[in-house]
Amino acid sequence: MELIVYGIINSITLSLVSLGFTLVYSISRVPNFAHGALYITSGYLTWTFLDKFAGFPYPLAILAGIGITSIVGAMIYQFILVRIRGMEISEIIATYAIGLAILEGLRWGGLRGMTFTLPAFFTGSVNILGASVDYQRLIIVGAGLLTFALLYLFTRYTKIGLAFRGIAQDERAAMMLGINSDMTAVVSLAIGSALAGFAAILLLPLGNIVVETGYNVLIFAIAVCVIGGLGSWGGVIVASFIIGFAQILTEAFISAHYQMVVALLAIIITLLVKPSGIFGKQKELEERV
Repeated sequence: MELIVYGIINSITLSLVSLGFTLVYSISRVPNFAHGALYITSGYLTWTFLDKFAGFPYPLAILAGIGITSIVGAMIYQFILVRIRGMEISEIIATYAIGLAILEGLRWGGLRGMTFTLPAFFTGSVNILGASVDYQRLIIVGAGLLTFALLYLFTRYTKIGLAFRGIAQDERAAMMLGINSDMTAVVSLAIGSALAGFAAILLLPLGNIVVETGYNVLIFAIAVCVIGGLGSWGGVIVASFIIGFAQILTEAFISAHYQMVVALLAIIITLLVKPSGIFGKQKELEERV
């Protein structure tokens, strides 16, 4: 039962980590390889507000960290990606270079060691089906489920959300109906960056704010999206549970050091067996041929 409980928690964690990356790609078709850097940036900004300004309220520090991260994401598109939109290789190189610059800039600025931590929202634990689960992980599960529900409602019952769906389904037809493609992409980058920051605020209290986490988050997000199918929301959820349980079983029966290996092997196997992913459709023609 402990494996099941922690497998579910780990799966929802991976979904949260991947949501921002999936949102940006499914709408604007931009692979945001700066996703991990934005994740760490939000956590570091929140820590900075708490550490440098005595008495700064934790909720305001969280809002400031997520808000600034969202603005950075929008600026990445507005000043850089808009010039290379549609050039897939250039988009990958540009976003990865931006992420690399952010992460290594933070390292150069002193983000190293184990001194950068965020406080947990609540301390203590509760017993669930024989497994001891701390309150922070319960908050992650609850916030994750609430986020999925809100995103579902947002994309179906709001004007911006419907514009997102229109651009994702047929960009040219949506533009003919008056939807601004570039503005939609800017908003999607902003929301995707905010989701990365929100995931960081929930998850970083369980560990330390270190540069390496940014690289790991990017790899996990790519793994989930590749396995589930790029741009597929259902695929993200299914892939998160596949990788999440695989990692928990690996940690239980082999070693926690092989969790990253599991994610990388899952990417390789998926690309060999079904390159489009579980619910992806982009490569179906090539696969049939």
